[in-house]
Amino acid sequence: MKSSELTIGQLGRRFGLATHVLRHWESVGLLAPARAAGGQRRYGEDDLFRIAVILMSKEVGVGLRDVAEFLASGGDKDVLRRHLAVLQRRIDEAQAAKKLIEHALECPLKLEECPDAREEIATRIPPP
Repeated sequence: MKSSELTIGQLGRRFGLATHVLRHWESVGLLAPARAAGGQRRYGEDDLFRIAVILMSKEVGVGLRDVAEFLASGGDKDVLRRHLAVLQRRIDEAQAAKKLIEHALECPLKLEECPDAREEIATRIPPP
């Protein structure tokens, strides 16, 4: 084994991932590790990069199917633009939720009694 190659166990420990997660990512095409003579997986620098991209994507709520599309595209700009738009929507939603929580912490009224909170929450109720 080359010194820069890792076994599945070593890789899992490095990233704090269970080996079954790495095998699953391989089964859905996210990873394609090299194989040693006995068929044992060997992970190199490119695999480390891909795993970091997968984890970053998961942290912001991007699904594995979308991550696979991004990785398969080689960083296609149209794919990146679409993912940027989705990420921006999630950021906007998180910021709105944060603003509401901050308001609720400062407001002396209960959330359901506060007219400002009720108005904000009402925007999230779908029409009949």
